Amino acid sequence: MPDPRPNLILIMTDQQRGDCLGIEGHPVLQTPNLDWLARAGTRFRRGYAECPSCIPARRALMSGQAPEANGMVGFADGVEWNPEHTLAGELGRAGYQTEMIGKLHLHPRRKRFGFDRLRLADATHGKPGGANDYVDWLARTGAREVDPGVTHGVSANGWVGRPHPLPEERMHTAWCVSESLDFLEKRDPATPFFLNLSFIDPHPPLTCPQFYYDRYLGETLPEPVVGDWAEPFSGPERGLQVDGSRVCLDRQTMRYARAAYYGMINFIDDQVGRLINALRRMQLFDNTFIVFASDHGEMLGDHNLYRKTFAYEASARVPFLAWAPPSMNCPAEIVSPGPVALQDIMPTLLDVAGVPIPETVTGRSLMPVIRGETERVREVLHGEHAGCYRNDDAMHFMTDGRRKYIWYSQTGREQLFDLDEDPDEMCDLARQPHADAALDPWRKRLAEHLRKRPEGFSDGTRLIPGQPHNTLVPARTT
Repeated sequence: MPDPRPNLILIMTDQQRGDCLGIEGHPVLQTPNLDWLARAGTRFRRGYAECPSCIPARRALMSGQAPEANGMVGFADGVEWNPEHTLAGELGRAGYQTEMIGKLHLHPRRKRFGFDRLRLADATHGKPGGANDYVDWLARTGAREVDPGVTHGVSANGWVGRPHPLPEERMHTAWCVSESLDFLEKRDPATPFFLNLSFIDPHPPLTCPQFYYDRYLGETLPEPVVGDWAEPFSGPERGLQVDGSRVCLDRQTMRYARAAYYGMINFIDDQVGRLINALRRMQLFDNTFIVFASDHGEMLGDHNLYRKTFAYEASARVPFLAWAPPSMNCPAEIVSPGPVALQDIMPTLLDVAGVPIPETVTGRSLMPVIRGETERVREVLHGEHAGCYRNDDAMHFMTDGRRKYIWYSQTGREQLFDLDEDPDEMCDLARQPHADAALDPWRKRLAEHLRKRPEGFSDGTRLIPGQPHNTLVPARTT
């Protein structure tokens, strides 16, 4: 008899802003399939990447640990990782068939981290015969180019937007769903499965299919927002580095970038619809629990910034949705205002599967929210990122979902935003007269949180700027 436990699907995008869903009120973006999942299930309005860049975010997700607990608090590639417990590993030990398709972005490359099998593509380009299964598939299916994923020449971290030269069905997003359908057809029907479907888009290069690019170029696209605190530019500039983090683009160049970015998300949504239709056709949908999230956001020109690693909503807030099958009797149309994070995905999925949550996990199961028992699982969330583009960008942030406090660890600079009244973070309350009364409780809260950190950010009562804030937490000596 088949195992009755629910199947699990975790769908991840890369670099998708939290406001980039139709159901979030976006003025032009079309995401009908994700909007339906959100409305039929639970939408976490304050979902965050605790460390908003690719690798540290994925470590938090796969270990269920906050960045400071898993040891990586900034972007560092090529760092070998051997976690005691992983999401896939715990599910596999409990009898789930586990499959990873798409971007994993952990090291050593092709280490399985508990998955039964990887269909790995950490990038959309590379040479055939390497570690990239998507590139090998392109080569097998007749690609003539040596490196077919980047013949367009657009930077993998830049703001240049244009259509992709490959047809839709040969792009990474479609390949991920095709491989997922192949897995679903060939899986072991006697055991429940865990499928991690992980898209690279909308991470640059900003190259979407021609249809979607044309769709959004024909729309009136939202302009970047620039707060009263943002580093000023006298006007749009030429000669900017195409993968720079501080930019002020002319209006048309920004339109090209945004049209491609929105087009990539719309394409993902259509492919998610393709997956959902297949699940229904295979009679799997009514016993499959689905989580959708992204590893971090994208500044996209807001506040004259681009890329990620920042504490601002455009960079740190991500889409975060959960859909429970009818068999679980969970209510629909739940919108949670409490802060949640990528570390919460592992304990949530283990909870759904009835698998014990390891003591190493710092995240919280979100099932009490999904069942409608509470609005939040924590009062305050802490996040951070070591300096990446500039050393002075190193920061810690805390939010209760209503307000957000940011402390820059190298300079001591502070920012405070009212997210309810000012969701675009246009007004920095720390710049206002008599701001200390509002800032002081947040200072104390962060100082208490950081009091045991080996870097010396805090003595328990006050914050101490200028301490080393490197990508890896140094080993504790006590």
